[in-house]
Amino acid sequence: MYSKAQIEFERLLKIMDELREKCPWDKKQTMETLRHLTIEETFELSDSIIDGDLNEIKKELGDILLHIVFYSKIGAEKKAFDISDVINSLCEKLIFRHPHIYGDAVVTSEDEVKENWEKLKLKEGNKSVLGGVPKSLPSLLKAIRIQDKARSAGFDWDNKEQVWEKVLEELDELKHEVENNNKEKIEEELGDVIFSIINYARFIGVNPDDSLEKTNKKFIKRFQYIEQEANKINKQLSDMSLEEMEVLWQQSKSK
Repeated sequence: MYSKAQIEFERLLKIMDELREKCPWDKKQTMETLRHLTIEETFELSDSIIDGDLNEIKKELGDILLHIVFYSKIGAEKKAFDISDVINSLCEKLIFRHPHIYGDAVVTSEDEVKENWEKLKLKEGNKSVLGGVPKSLPSLLKAIRIQDKARSAGFDWDNKEQVWEKVLEELDELKHEVENNNKEKIEEELGDVIFSIINYARFIGVNPDDSLEKTNKKFIKRFQYIEQEANKINKQLSDMSLEEMEVLWQQSKSK
């Protein structure tokens, strides 16, 4: 007897077959044309998670699932793989990388699980612990993944105090290069500052990407409040002094 999830998944596969056969737009799509849409859907899911909107998360997960099924349909047409191959490959990988569940390995912490995961990936053919970090990943997310993977290999600081000292050291180096007006070095040192702050965020248990995005949303909300209030008195921001805008900024914070 099929579960509800199995029944709905079969229904989705049938719909995908029909769309691929009958819909002019769906018939034209390739893996290449879907790629940027998949990236967009992933970011929309990220927005929903940041906003804590469970209903939107459900919808965006459905959109991503559609893309997975779509790619698998195209793969089947090319006689390369189908959805069952995708699912089976995933199951085999999860079983292989969780020997503490499906084998005789013993772990006592989350960190040990991560360390084993990276060691097993190397056995699968990866030449470097950092080899699995996507080249096209946004820089901030890439830094998080690089640091996380380096940690799993044992390359890490001992405590957050050491990391904070590194942040201060990098800030001093940045200040020095700014004072010398060395543009090339300023860029390099600013990158070091950002990288070290991301590292510190990891040590204090904060996701810097989530933190920055929440600040982005907060700034947008407050700035738009200033625009709305300025509009009420028939003023453009360009006609207002910084002091006038600061008053409205403080009002937006109180609201």
